[in-house]
Amino acid sequence: MSELASRLSRVAGNLDNLHLGDVAGRLVRVTGLTLEVVGCRLVIGQRCEVDTKDNGPVLAEVVGFDRDTAFLMPYRPISGLYSGAAVRPLEGDWLFPAGQQLLGRVFDGLMQPLDGLAPAQGELIALHTTPLNPMRRKLVDQPLDVGVRSINALLTPGKGQRLGLFAGAGLGKSVLLGMMTRYTRASIVIVGLIGERGREVREFIEQALGEEGLKRAVVIAAPADQPPLLRLRAAEVCHRLAEYFRDQGEDVLLLMDSFTRYAQAQRELALAIGEPPATRGYPPSVFTSLTRLAERSGNGQSNGSLSAIYTVLAEGDDQHDPIADSARSILDGHVVLSRELAEAGHFPAIDINASVSRVMNQVTDKHQQQLAQRCRLLLSRYQQVKELLPLGGYQPGQDPELDMAVGRYPKLAAFLQQDVLESASLEASVDALSEVLG
Repeated sequence: MSELASRLSRVAGNLDNLHLGDVAGRLVRVTGLTLEVVGCRLVIGQRCEVDTKDNGPVLAEVVGFDRDTAFLMPYRPISGLYSGAAVRPLEGDWLFPAGQQLLGRVFDGLMQPLDGLAPAQGELIALHTTPLNPMRRKLVDQPLDVGVRSINALLTPGKGQRLGLFAGAGLGKSVLLGMMTRYTRASIVIVGLIGERGREVREFIEQALGEEGLKRAVVIAAPADQPPLLRLRAAEVCHRLAEYFRDQGEDVLLLMDSFTRYAQAQRELALAIGEPPATRGYPPSVFTSLTRLAERSGNGQSNGSLSAIYTVLAEGDDQHDPIADSARSILDGHVVLSRELAEAGHFPAIDINASVSRVMNQVTDKHQQQLAQRCRLLLSRYQQVKELLPLGGYQPGQDPELDMAVGRYPKLAAFLQQDVLESASLEASVDALSEVLG
């Protein structure tokens, strides 16, 4: 009896020490995009190779499990799956190249080139890193010049800030993002086009970014027709590259279009593995993922900086959409685009009084803060009587401040508008605002 117990103990010890890659599982079920696998021990986040009858093995990732069944999701659209297909676990974190050699290039979420050039070369880095200690983050204490007059003067961002660009469809969000990409004073620009229409990838690169902008940028694109897991990985690759360049001492600007599409990809993944929906169809894990992703941006311990701009789609112009609400609380400021201004031909269509930069007081002087406050007050007072002006219902002479708001509004409106090809420095923006307000 003791000999049998000894043998069983040795077998159990061998199983505990078994290398995960030594045992292959098998595919038993496919439901939508979810692959169900049994027969091997898998870890959440682990990558696996799944055999197919068409084009060889495909890459998938473990996203959940139920007792002895692991749920995997592929990185690519796949065909040729069959019952009993071998599933081989891969060891270690995913490594991919990083470095100056990537500038001017366009890749997908797996760092495969989309520009028809040679495969990526550079120092190999791991996708996942240990989160930064919040006490070791460098303070946001320097202004970031984005080249857009209204944002520079009235919503001044700082180096290391995370800013949200909130907009409904057709309000000039991509154009404004392109202006900020070209004109922001940053040595490295990382652009993530996550879940957008495929045609917008080339349009953004050639029209919004431009040839000169692309020279200092790395573009990671995962259009809407890609599986949700690839869209999620593309967003993580963007942040990891931005972290890498920041830690090299560079001033990095990270642009992600869009935060909402990332949340929708996470929702697809969560619902596919059976997580119950909570807020308007979004499972709780979505909001956790948004926070975790946004916390990867910002300043670190090095002399470099990592500023981030995330676009947030306000579906149906609903600023209280759950993702918009969550993003507003996570990020360090928000720029809201107004449909009313866009329909009036006022571009960029930034609603100044609905927008805020939470670090502006840390990166500007008292004079600029007073100018911005005065401008907001005049814009707010003008809105009170705007509808009465065409009807002759406003009588001047009763309220001097209101008279000033009405009289100065044309100059304020001209100040807030800016041509796509025009760049306005931070100093020039403040001087122009001072001149308008007298």
